[in-house]
Amino acid sequence: MLKLYSYFRSSAAYRCRIALNLKGLAYETAPVHLVKDGGQHNAPAYRALNPQGLVPALEHDGRVITQSLAIIEYLDEIHPEPPLLPGDAELRAKIRAFALAIACDIHPINNLRVLNYLKGPMGQEQAAADRWYRHWVETGLAACERLLPKRESRFCFGDQPTLADACLIPQIYNARRFNCDLAAMPRLVAIDAAARALPAFAKAAPEAQPDAA
Repeated sequence: MLKLYSYFRSSAAYRCRIALNLKGLAYETAPVHLVKDGGQHNAPAYRALNPQGLVPALEHDGRVITQSLAIIEYLDEIHPEPPLLPGDAELRAKIRAFALAIACDIHPINNLRVLNYLKGPMGQEQAAADRWYRHWVETGLAACERLLPKRESRFCFGDQPTLADACLIPQIYNARRFNCDLAAMPRLVAIDAAARALPAFAKAAPEAQPDAA
């Protein structure tokens, strides 16, 4: 049995839910609320599971895998079909580069703990934190638009979703939450619409999660 420790609004957990659904894998959701109870990710039991105190974490046959991209690549290795890193070495590298542009360059400086630090110890108002968020998301996604292949396709790198799409759709979701301007990235917006029409993406959406209530 696969158990995903998840928070409904976590972009990183959202990526893993998409991957699990695309592969048709049954899994148990173990909610870890990042706000309630002072942040359930800070509880000793969860810290013992994931010393970083971050979500997601994947538990499988007594093994624990952390970090969303590592989890997705683990799933791709133990359940190769459909592949989320298809093609030759060059294509796989470009898919990884696109995914990393989101997972390593956009998301980490805009997640909940960073925004809370801006508003807490750094003394910034909510409006300033929102401007921070929008700046990095808009500039980052505009660069991702330019990372797409010149030949347009239904998804980021072809006619089937890959790791790139699993990272893109959660970031677009959060961009809309914070009223980011997506005018400079029409291809990403079109890919987002195509992906969200698939059951695997719809089932992974934050509002469809058991802890969203």
